[in-house]
Amino acid sequence: MDYSILRRWVFAVAGLCLVLSLGCAEDYRTVVDSRGVAVQVPVEIERVVTISDGFVEEVMTYLGVAGKLVGVGSRTFEEIDSYTYETVSGGTFSHQDGMNTVSYINPWIMELPIVAEYGAGANFEAISSLDPDLIIIRLGSCTFWTNDENVQKSIEIVESLGIPVVVLLGTDFYDHPDISTMWDEIEVIGRVFDKEEEAEDLVEYLQETVALVSKRTRDVPEEEKPTVLYFGLSPLAREEGGAGNTVSRKSFESWAIEELVHAQNAFRDDSGYWHKISTEHVLAMNPDVIVLPTDWGYHPVREILEAPYYQNLQDLDAIKNGRVVSLPWTPYDCAKRLGYPIEVVIIAKAAYPERFEDIKVHEWVLEFYQNVYGVDEETAIGLRSAQWLDWTVEEDF
Repeated sequence: MDYSILRRWVFAVAGLCLVLSLGCAEDYRTVVDSRGVAVQVPVEIERVVTISDGFVEEVMTYLGVAGKLVGVGSRTFEEIDSYTYETVSGGTFSHQDGMNTVSYINPWIMELPIVAEYGAGANFEAISSLDPDLIIIRLGSCTFWTNDENVQKSIEIVESLGIPVVVLLGTDFYDHPDISTMWDEIEVIGRVFDKEEEAEDLVEYLQETVALVSKRTRDVPEEEKPTVLYFGLSPLAREEGGAGNTVSRKSFESWAIEELVHAQNAFRDDSGYWHKISTEHVLAMNPDVIVLPTDWGYHPVREILEAPYYQNLQDLDAIKNGRVVSLPWTPYDCAKRLGYPIEVVIIAKAAYPERFEDIKVHEWVLEFYQNVYGVDEETAIGLRSAQWLDWTVEEDF
């Protein structure tokens, strides 16, 4: 189903409903969610439960309403992560104290009750006991990855408790990927909390950030576009005999590489979403650029360079030419969050270093954090470390 068309139609109908005040109580207002469902939400919202991996909570932080959270639906908020890797020389290197951006900015969130989690679904008794005024569910987050029968039943059960439910559709939820769906989600959250102008300001800033990349690269001739391999170094893929994972051209990640950055996805398959790929396949693709995302763990550039299980990839052009980058640590990254423009900028600079020579990511990202999360410079520096982006400082990237 094309949810975007349905959503636009229902927005128009709901707008008419608002004008005519069709039976809406004075202490409620109508908000049309991503499904196109008109939801009656309280005018005064004090207690909110979310089922999201961080996106909803990030937007609430920007809007200044994160303090209304009383329960969350993911364990990512309570985790402080670390990873240690062996090197071919017999030594080790490690990364410590990685965190979800929301948890670093609002550490008190780490103590909130967890009412749902990946693989276990929702705890309805826990939700009810928190007496929330509203629950916001983001489909496409790791807890509710698909819009299947079980998820629909969960939503119906929560609604049966008399709790208004606003549902958002994450970036990986659409047949035709487009980052503008994220802007729609932000605007829905803005309407929920009666902060539409603030939400529009956030959307405008994020749009400008993405446009910065797109404008600089859209005139690149097809034959000059570098090939980019989005390469998840998943230990599960290695256990199953592969070298790692990558994404098809139908994926949101591939859409961003090809439509925002204007490079080419080195993996040309149009089927499915994630694909396990072999060492032989990676060598055959021989990409110009390799991008290392979060994939069952954080994966720094040093891993593909120094880990013994990747020594058979050292002849790749991307490795020999030093065109391998690591994206920010994004635990439980099942649907893209507010920090996604950082990934776009990093990919673009790796793909077109000469076109982005004036942008130092390690400096630019501090400004981004301050604008998006409303933090001071000291907190922004700490957040850069918590997302394991200090490599950008070390390499003056």
